[in-house]
Amino acid sequence: MKLSADQVAAYDRDGFLVFPNMLNLDEVALLKSELARVGDIHDERVVRERSGGPRIVYGLHEQDGPTASRAYEALVRSPRILEPAKALLRDDVYVYHTKANTKMALDGAIYEWHQDYINWKMMDGPPEPRILTAMVMLDKSTELGGCLYFVPGSHKLGMVKPELNGLDEDKAMDAVRFHAEPMSVPKTKMKDVVETCGEPVAILGEPGTVAFFHGDMIHGSGHNMSIHSRWILYIVYNAHTNRPLPVAKPRQEFKAARTAPPTQVLDVPSIVGA
Repeated sequence: MKLSADQVAAYDRDGFLVFPNMLNLDEVALLKSELARVGDIHDERVVRERSGGPRIVYGLHEQDGPTASRAYEALVRSPRILEPAKALLRDDVYVYHTKANTKMALDGAIYEWHQDYINWKMMDGPPEPRILTAMVMLDKSTELGGCLYFVPGSHKLGMVKPELNGLDEDKAMDAVRFHAEPMSVPKTKMKDVVETCGEPVAILGEPGTVAFFHGDMIHGSGHNMSIHSRWILYIVYNAHTNRPLPVAKPRQEFKAARTAPPTQVLDVPSIVGA
């Protein structure tokens, strides 16, 4: 899929683009069935709820990992998603990681306001914010269900010093690694952010909707107060010239890819049967 000059300009201005119905319902059903299959695997790629069910699943796009899925491998190479990522980053790209998150019905907790890139830079070492996320809705995204909110244009602020909760930087990073939850933008700073950039917007959509957003975008989500659990897939693409620099405690390759080659387009009309 080729983006227009106006779409690229809108992304540069707002920090995100939303495409309803980018995937069809058959493709969404396949992705959800594959997610259910790998969710039963006991591996470090599957982070579990206290109840034992999967909360986060990494590595779905891999060719030979324990959570690998041909459908997800085809998805990250689909021109519908890969070509816009290349256009927005203005470079060849590779998959930094894939991560499927769930918010359980009546129980899914909040993600406080945060930026992804500063967490990745501190943990993994990519030198510049030439990195973005393609968020794929596998279930309907609603405000009651704890949808994501973006602060339009907040990516232009650059990195905002995160809340360390009284910890030094190394201990804060260890906490992020252990809990798989990012450091947040300080609450006192968020007032300034909103006064500068405007009110946050809810990112809503039906299954198959895809939203692209900048690594410096300030975003967060609320509790899932609905009776419906929901899954969202995050495909993170990094510019191939922006590979992480050496760090003291590198994360696993499935969380922060360093050696993956540029991702090549798989030009098929559907990921079903690819």
